[in-house]
Amino acid sequence: MQTEQEAIIDDLLDELKPLRFDAPVSCVYNPLVYARASYVKYLQLYAKSPKEIVLIGMNPGPWGMAQTGVPFGEVTAVRDWLNIEAPVGAPAQMHPKRPVTGFKCTRSEVSGRRLWGWAQKTFKTPTNFFSRFFVANYCPLMFIEAGGRNRTPNQLRAGERKPLLEICDRALRRTIELLAPRYVIGVGLFAKERARIALSDIDVTLGRITHPSPANPKANRGWEALIEKEFVAMGIEL
Repeated sequence: MQTEQEAIIDDLLDELKPLRFDAPVSCVYNPLVYARASYVKYLQLYAKSPKEIVLIGMNPGPWGMAQTGVPFGEVTAVRDWLNIEAPVGAPAQMHPKRPVTGFKCTRSEVSGRRLWGWAQKTFKTPTNFFSRFFVANYCPLMFIEAGGRNRTPNQLRAGERKPLLEICDRALRRTIELLAPRYVIGVGLFAKERARIALSDIDVTLGRITHPSPANPKANRGWEALIEKEFVAMGIEL
């Protein structure tokens, strides 16, 4: 029997199908298609509602969700702490500099390692963490330029970006209505701003924590201690 979460995925995928992205985008990966089995397992294990806090990331990273189908899905964390491993297919068109090898991937996504590492250190078990939290991504697509560089959703051409964001806003809204959290926290500014727009008339408290990406200088100077202060400032006791 299909769950409401899976219905949200199916509707999101149907709406995304007609979208096209021109140069400089050369490849578009959608792990909700080729890594759906592990994402559905993630939902089955950890998306039971309601939640107190939902963390929202931007979109898949090349060595995280693009490999495992799980948001911020660094392979070791997903397999060994979240206890998820499932067959992963391949994108319809794969860039040679961004191969998808699923759970055989030997690269480690720093953002995912930091986020799930903090969750494990702070809450010890997935059961403890997910009793309060859920982690989702705003956009399921990863965009790759011809040279192999990632292109984030906010960097797309305006004509491509607008319909994409409208679709992702609707899916986010349905997810939040289902999980009924008290707090929706953007992991980074982009996710917070999209949540503000998508959830404008929903009674939730919006916030933001610093993104754990190594490209963010603040994240490289004690990210765990920094976000714990940010949570406390928002009234969230850990």
